[in-house]
Amino acid sequence: MTSDPEDAELIVRSLDGDADAFVEVVRRHEAAVGAYLARRVGRERAEDLLGEVWVAAFSSRAKYDRSFPDAGPWLFGVAHNTLRRHWRSRRDEVPRANVVDMASAWDPWAAVDDRVDVDRVLRQALALLKPQQREILTLVAWEDLTVADAGRAIGVSPGTARRHLHEARMALRNAPGMLALLTDHNTVKEAN
Repeated sequence: MTSDPEDAELIVRSLDGDADAFVEVVRRHEAAVGAYLARRVGRERAEDLLGEVWVAAFSSRAKYDRSFPDAGPWLFGVAHNTLRRHWRSRRDEVPRANVVDMASAWDPWAAVDDRVDVDRVLRQALALLKPQQREILTLVAWEDLTVADAGRAIGVSPGTARRHLHEARMALRNAPGMLALLTDHNTVKEAN
């Protein structure tokens, strides 16, 4: 029984002219990289950016470090750089009308539960992090990468990645509203 080739081997095969080899690498990582992009820019824009990721990865595959059998962290790095280019190229957003001036009788959010407040607190806390701290934290927490692989994805050493993760966790713990959020969460867990 033969085992499936590792990503590094498939990338080498693609460089040697095997057209299907890189397609297999894409197939293996498309869902994870697509989800990574969607969490950052929304599903519709992520579909466009995902195409850019595959083009960039295909173009730079000769530079892939073949000592790493799994191409996932490398592809997250390509996606990370694609996002950075996307954010730099965006025009400033047009300011929205002030919704506070809307009729006070109109309340479309009457049924929204406490989770909105949780989401708001978490978004604000994440926004306070330095970009590399936030990226390491989200790669580890959302994308299930190891700290070393998350560091590899953004181009920092494993030690630096561990430091960024530690600093991110400490900053989140001390962010405004997080103590109350954690206390409420623990109270709910204990009650169940």
